[in-house]
Amino acid sequence: MPGKVKPEQLKADLVIPWIILGVMLVMLAALLIVCLILGEQIQQPLPEAQRVLIRTIFYVVAIITFPLTNLIRYIQLRLNQTMPFSHGTVNEAKRRYLVTIIVSMSLIESVGVFGLVMFILGDNVNTLYIFTGLSALGLFLYRPKVEEYARIVEGLMTEKI
Repeated sequence: MPGKVKPEQLKADLVIPWIILGVMLVMLAALLIVCLILGEQIQQPLPEAQRVLIRTIFYVVAIITFPLTNLIRYIQLRLNQTMPFSHGTVNEAKRRYLVTIIVSMSLIESVGVFGLVMFILGDNVNTLYIFTGLSALGLFLYRPKVEEYARIVEGLMTEKI
């Protein structure tokens, strides 16, 4: 397969990363549905002062998580392009990009879990919506992208020559 990889092949290689994104979105939706259906049954209210402290910590961690995820993703993408490889180029690129997607999605999904924790601790549904919305936004921002994957494949092919 000298030269370039076909765009159709690149898109086909991203099926698993897109499935992972779908699973993460389903998990966020399930989290929301469980909280809305079970509501007060799952809540274990804490005193307001403790909840405010925990909520503040979660907001700070969520704010830090976005640029940190962006930095980690950038580093992983650059390493994916430049690290020596041991297997076939396209298979190695798929594996490397899949790891990048899993790490990014997991970090961003944790923000949605903060909303669940706060809801269980007695916060209202608005906090749940805020954290879940932030998580969904992060999943959109760090979704699999053909351009990123293509750069990895090209970087590995260039290295192979």
